[in-house]
Amino acid sequence: MIYFEKENQTFYLESKNVSYVFCVQNLGFLNHLYYGKRIPREDLSFSVFTKDRGHGANLPNSGRRESLDIYHNECPTFGRSDYRESMLAFCDHLGVRVVDLKYVGHEIINQKPKLKGMPSLRGGQTLIVKLKDERMGAIVALHYTVYENLPVITRHIEVFNESENAFSLDRAFSFCIDYPDKEWETITLPGAHLRERVMDRNKLIHGTFTADSNRGVSSSQMNPFLALVRKDTNENQGDAYGFNLVYSGNFAFKAHVGQNEEVRVVGGLNDYDFSWEVKPNEKFVAPEVVMVYSDEGFGGMSRAFHDLYRDYLINDRFVKKTRPIVINNWEATYFDFDTEKLCKIIDSVAGTGIDTFVLDDGWFGVRNHDRSGLGDWFVNLNKLPQGLTPIIRHAHKNGLKFGLWFEPEMVNGDSDLYRAHPDWVIHADGIEACVGRDQYVLDLTRKEVCDYIVNSVSKILKENEIDYVKWDMNRPLTENYSAWLGKNSKEFSHRYVLGLYDICERIVNGFPNVFFEGCASGGCRFDPAMLYYFPQIWTSDDSDAYMRTFIQYGTSLCYPVSAQSCHVSVCPNHQCGRVTPFQTRADIAHLGATGYELDTSKLEQNELGEIKKQVEQYKAMEDLVLHGDLYRLNNPLQENLFAEMLVSKDKTRAILTVMRPLCKPNGERSKVYLKGLDENTVYNVAELDLTKTGATLMRVGLNIGFPMGDFQTKTFTITKVS
Repeated sequence: MIYFEKENQTFYLESKNVSYVFCVQNLGFLNHLYYGKRIPREDLSFSVFTKDRGHGANLPNSGRRESLDIYHNECPTFGRSDYRESMLAFCDHLGVRVVDLKYVGHEIINQKPKLKGMPSLRGGQTLIVKLKDERMGAIVALHYTVYENLPVITRHIEVFNESENAFSLDRAFSFCIDYPDKEWETITLPGAHLRERVMDRNKLIHGTFTADSNRGVSSSQMNPFLALVRKDTNENQGDAYGFNLVYSGNFAFKAHVGQNEEVRVVGGLNDYDFSWEVKPNEKFVAPEVVMVYSDEGFGGMSRAFHDLYRDYLINDRFVKKTRPIVINNWEATYFDFDTEKLCKIIDSVAGTGIDTFVLDDGWFGVRNHDRSGLGDWFVNLNKLPQGLTPIIRHAHKNGLKFGLWFEPEMVNGDSDLYRAHPDWVIHADGIEACVGRDQYVLDLTRKEVCDYIVNSVSKILKENEIDYVKWDMNRPLTENYSAWLGKNSKEFSHRYVLGLYDICERIVNGFPNVFFEGCASGGCRFDPAMLYYFPQIWTSDDSDAYMRTFIQYGTSLCYPVSAQSCHVSVCPNHQCGRVTPFQTRADIAHLGATGYELDTSKLEQNELGEIKKQVEQYKAMEDLVLHGDLYRLNNPLQENLFAEMLVSKDKTRAILTVMRPLCKPNGERSKVYLKGLDENTVYNVAELDLTKTGATLMRVGLNIGFPMGDFQTKTFTITKVS
């Protein structure tokens, strides 16, 4: 709930177990007072510490102690005595960069408005506080939404120009939080292609810590996620504040430790190479940030993110429904396929429980390798003389749905589209554009380009019985210029993302019965905004079971396992050459939306029988993948053991998955302490024929025995007895 105490001009935002408090200070700015575990609704003015630090600057007519540098500001700007990281930066038509934002009013509404042009969470009660700079005519509206059933608050800003002259936004972050001490550590999810979102932890020091991307996508190099935690915070206990930006392009989070020995955290759109002209009577909308507080460590934070995204973000047509169990032909055939070869793969999975065949790259244009054909979204009749219809019919005849791969944002130089419209790629005249994977990026800031993508993809979806789409994106942005923007080219990166969202809105909503999966060279664009359109995202092009323990562990810090697309692939693994047991690959893939990425037409009957058994195992636990709570028990980054549990909301069922990566002669004992069970409930561990209370299983733990060999897994089914 949201309350406003008129007498002390204080706002109290209360979500599950959380209080967020700020007030209108007598000089007109918003003074942040508290964010953390729920407290009574009391006057917190006593907590404001305003010691004069010296060598500062004070606001006019305020006395020697009224410097903004000593306050905790909900919306700080630079140039008015606050020297820490700012949330906003302006520049008016005269070049003046200083604003003096003051409170002018607020409203509390019962239904959260949608963000214009961008994905956002569904929600209820929302506070909108308006600040105004009289000289520039800028109005800043701060939006706060509370979630009563979750420890979550979302924030974003909207900037309106009511003057007669344009001004520019050179920074437009979505939030600011000041913490009254510096004893914090950061948790981020850095990585690279094939090793995305590997958890990293660092102690904050004086200066500014930055986690960001300037690649035009949210990126595999750094996910748009940041958490602040205490040094003693772990999976199960301690304070954790998580921030996740609902955005798919350039972003930045900054944590600044300054002279006050305090931490300021700001974040949102990356201000590197960014500026946005706000014309008279126009409005700029910044993306939404999700803020989660937990006093139950990383685990409590993660479970709050998971519930939030399943209930309020991901498409409710699919989020909790049975997911496709796919066989994808990519690693089976790459570009070398024909109708007969594809139909053999379809035939081979009969009776295994696999329910969807996905035809990956190579079905369109003149596409026999990755150097040609992108952008030409018509069937390659040289490769598939009768088109897609025979394959689709064959899949449907065998009880399988049919899926198709697209990469709508890209074009090859060797394509009909590029020859007809070379100006449609992102480029600057006189400079030869960079290529990645022998392809260029289409300029999504241009309406005609977006219309072409929507029309060409829609034509394929209308003319064929397509049940599933894999939407790929295989390179970052370069050049970052469009001639029509002219001097406003710093708007390019954000306009590209807005163009992407426009395309997704029209295609995804235009085909509501098609299941869309996101992909960007695997997990290079795994973010909340993409989850708004795609119920699941291909987690990584690296499907090696061992590396997936790191990737899926880190990804689960803020994204639900049901959003992670996880496939069983062939060995030796195509990304790293590692050999892992077939069952191990399945057990790790079952900790997400599962599927297969291999040539089943070349498998022996006993191997196909193994797939049937694996699919049955997954189906038996799928409700836990879709609805359950995740408990991370052992971190493979820190020990020779990986363990995760999925527990039903009513705590009557659970699945425990454990991997011991390396077999050591006379090695360490593998002891796993269960989590998430009810202490007073009696459970049976079927595989051990063991019946004990939840308290015993969680405190005494299980001794896990593994067979000889590396990368062995064990799974355990835990059910309530009484």
